[in-house]
Amino acid sequence: MTISKLGVIWNPSKIDESVLRDAVADVFGDDVLWWETSAEDPGRGMAAEAAEAGCEVVLAVGGDGTVRAVAEALAGTEVHLGIVPQGTGNLLARNLGVPLDDIPAALARVRDGEPQRIDIGWVEFGDERRAFTVMVGFGVDAQMLVETDDDLKDRAGWLAYVEAMGRALAGTTMTDMTLTLDDDAPASVRGHTMLVGNCGMVQGGIRLLPDAVLDDGLLDLLLVSADGALQWLDTVRSVVWDNGIRRMLGGGEAVSTESTRHVAARRIVAELAEPQQFEVDGEEVGEVSGFTATVQPEALTVR
Repeated sequence: MTISKLGVIWNPSKIDESVLRDAVADVFGDDVLWWETSAEDPGRGMAAEAAEAGCEVVLAVGGDGTVRAVAEALAGTEVHLGIVPQGTGNLLARNLGVPLDDIPAALARVRDGEPQRIDIGWVEFGDERRAFTVMVGFGVDAQMLVETDDDLKDRAGWLAYVEAMGRALAGTTMTDMTLTLDDDAPASVRGHTMLVGNCGMVQGGIRLLPDAVLDDGLLDLLLVSADGALQWLDTVRSVVWDNGIRRMLGGGEAVSTESTRHVAARRIVAELAEPQQFEVDGEEVGEVSGFTATVQPEALTVR
């Protein structure tokens, strides 16, 4: 598809400028607007400028943080988002099937791909409101699997995730919380990890949120309450087998177990008895005592 005007927002800590400019020129020519992210602004302000400048497509070149910031500014507009993944997790790119470790292929995907409308999540905590494209949460969250040793994954397969969960176990603390889904009555629950996401696949093809779909108008929630070695083994089985390998072989809905609970809603409110370290698309934002997550259906167009 022809792109009338392209903007590129790139993270200079992730890629060499000359390499990127040459690759973009090979696919799109030289009539391109450029913005460089900074520590103070990871991309939101630049994306707003690109939209005001009339860009039809804005490329986010960097990791999940850059993609999140650009997506936040483009949500609700008609400007399309393109992704050239250059981070560690590249989680939205993985869930969209964008080529990894291949800049020309990712650029060609933006040029030739059909536009796709996807949902975007919004999370409020304290005085802040942020968009998220992948997931938010606390506890032994997505980093439990995202940071799993790649060499060990190559050698040991899913056992690498058992090792990662074992390392994470020492740092978990159970907490009481009140959970409200949509218009349901508040419910008292207990756990050490909660993930709320718009898509659920992380590195290694493991799906933490196996029912999450990018355009279904829902957010998916995983609550983990494993306490002790046996329940951690139950969690591993749930993530790797019940909601991983078994689903790839035969489908079916997400399986909740004694230590893992899967639900979906349009609005999720969590009030925590004790403050917890919170993450938004892999970025630590400090401790929160509660948060509200909502979905904005089909708010973002991706290429």
